[in-house]
Amino acid sequence: MARANAAYYAGCDPFADFITAPEISQMFGELLGAWVAVVWDRLGRPDPFMLVEAGPGRGTLMADAQRLLRRVAPACHKAMRLHMIETSPRLRGVQAHALRDATAVPVCWHGDLRDVPDGPMVLLANEFLDALPIRQFVRRGQGWVERFVRDGAFMHAASDFPAGHPACVRPVPEGDVLETCQPALDFVHALGTRLLRWSGAAALIDYGYDAPAWGDSLQALRDGRPTDPLQGPGSADLTAHVDFRAIADHVPRGVEVWGSVTQGDFLAALGLAARTEQLARAAPAQADEIRAAAMRLAAPDRMGQLFRVMGLSSGLAGDLPGFVGRRAGDGTGRGKTR
Repeated sequence: MARANAAYYAGCDPFADFITAPEISQMFGELLGAWVAVVWDRLGRPDPFMLVEAGPGRGTLMADAQRLLRRVAPACHKAMRLHMIETSPRLRGVQAHALRDATAVPVCWHGDLRDVPDGPMVLLANEFLDALPIRQFVRRGQGWVERFVRDGAFMHAASDFPAGHPACVRPVPEGDVLETCQPALDFVHALGTRLLRWSGAAALIDYGYDAPAWGDSLQALRDGRPTDPLQGPGSADLTAHVDFRAIADHVPRGVEVWGSVTQGDFLAALGLAARTEQLARAAPAQADEIRAAAMRLAAPDRMGQLFRVMGLSSGLAGDLPGFVGRRAGDGTGRGKTR
């Protein structure tokens, strides 16, 4: 999966195969821009601070967020230093074009979170974790076999489930699949470690689940339709559902974990309904289209239930916007499921 997706994002236009929330409506990026401004204020208005997006796609989310920040939160916009985590040279060019007229802040690109300069940070990651490579293990008796690909077909080999992984104690039935995504766990652990050094917050938005679940979630999209993930490696987008339960359990102690909550609830808390009607009144000819886009983002039978949002924070005065409360914890500030 790692090599296939690297080739895919380097040489293909992923947005021909799927559409992300920022491409559906400007409201998504605007609401996240407003979220950044409130978080910045609750962090004590640090100047400077790093605004970071991981996996920025076409740059649409950040461009919409920047337009709002320039208009309604100029002090926050002035204090920010804009950093994008993107490994594809082609997508970096697309992002630069999208941001050219959206912000007066210089943009820096990095291949890894560790390359972002030190300092207080607010990070956004929309549909970033789902594209990271997974491993699949199949329960066989009291042990496991690992599912892998050889010569264009799935094969199995005896293997041990990764020791210490948060999901290793789940009662997976015989013959069922348990997935791991070590790059996602590594990213979140690095993010949490940084938040222990510097104050900051993050919003991780992706489709996935927040329960001790299992099952095969690997899927491929080509030309907007599901396809065989083994056909034409590098020509289709490969994704897997994000295990938010495992993500929360991998956050370093001392970092606050918020949620996860559904995307619909998160956007509602940020004021999606009010922004929808504001735009509809300003453009009555497009009012139906604007409302339909909001429904697509937030309705339970659309993206609103399938996508989830998890927050991380440190050094925050008050609650993290968009969340009703911290994840049930063990008293040390670390989110811990029970």
